[in-house]
Amino acid sequence: MSNAIVSRLGQIDAAGDPKALFLKVFSGEVLTSFANKTVTMGRHQVRTIQNGKSASFPVMGRTDAAYHTPGAQITGDKIQHNERIISIDDLLLSSVFIANIDEAMNHYDVRSPYSAEMGIALANQMDRHVLQTIVQAATTTTAKPASETDRVGTVITNADITGTAMESDPDDLIEAIFAAAEALDEKNVPEEGRVIYVKPDSYYRLANSSKVINVDFGNAGNGSTASGRVMRVAGMDIIKTNNLPTTNVSTGVDAGDANARHAVDASNTVALVAHPSAVGTVKLMDLATEMEYQIERQGTLLVAKYAVGHGVLRPEAAVQLKSS
Repeated sequence: MSNAIVSRLGQIDAAGDPKALFLKVFSGEVLTSFANKTVTMGRHQVRTIQNGKSASFPVMGRTDAAYHTPGAQITGDKIQHNERIISIDDLLLSSVFIANIDEAMNHYDVRSPYSAEMGIALANQMDRHVLQTIVQAATTTTAKPASETDRVGTVITNADITGTAMESDPDDLIEAIFAAAEALDEKNVPEEGRVIYVKPDSYYRLANSSKVINVDFGNAGNGSTASGRVMRVAGMDIIKTNNLPTTNVSTGVDAGDANARHAVDASNTVALVAHPSAVGTVKLMDLATEMEYQIERQGTLLVAKYAVGHGVLRPEAAVQLKSS
């Protein structure tokens, strides 16, 4: 009997690889869940390289203005230059193996939720590393160029504000956020693009604060108690995330690859305030997926992966708010 009338669901135009469309669906689901989950992508600098193990970002100093004395020679001021290098981490991947016998006996589809979970896992790890890098920026005490001593990070604790409990009192947290905005202003960090990263508990405390949402004097577009949403404080967008680092990250995947590039003591962090110029990500291998049937294992291996690196660019554009 001829097999010409058999419909191969994964084939393109009834020809070629019978799993071609399946791989595209799998890839699309991973990409979609990654894009929907990550909160830092688009809120910091990202650069793609074609090869190599690192990328250099130039750091330029500032210049001053001065009055001219008639007849004096104009020689021009000197602007200092430096660089920040971001290295690529090891390949990070999320994988699942599905045995034929298990899939045959199962009564519901698992590939779709599995692919979504893989995308979410990579998105969460991306966010953790970027947010930890923001903490690294905020705690940077060495200026580049060295002569411009204000080009360092900022750490604000309860001792720096009139309140004493930003970790539990939304009014104290609001005061700390305004102090962070002031610190960024004083370091000439642009206002556009600044964001505040907080955990859900802090977010909902802010949403319940009359200082943020005031039905008589507030802006209706800033959210409402009824919706449980708060959009901005001190002119900065508020981003809710479970990936805010609040401990001493020193081991495991969160700390980075074998070089532990993303290790940082983020103990007692309540919120992070950052401009997109604070940290950067270098991509060597963007998010990609692979799917392969392994006859020797009688099942299918699904892999989602990327090879990127994160690093501090402008420490003066990052502020850590911590309880102590």
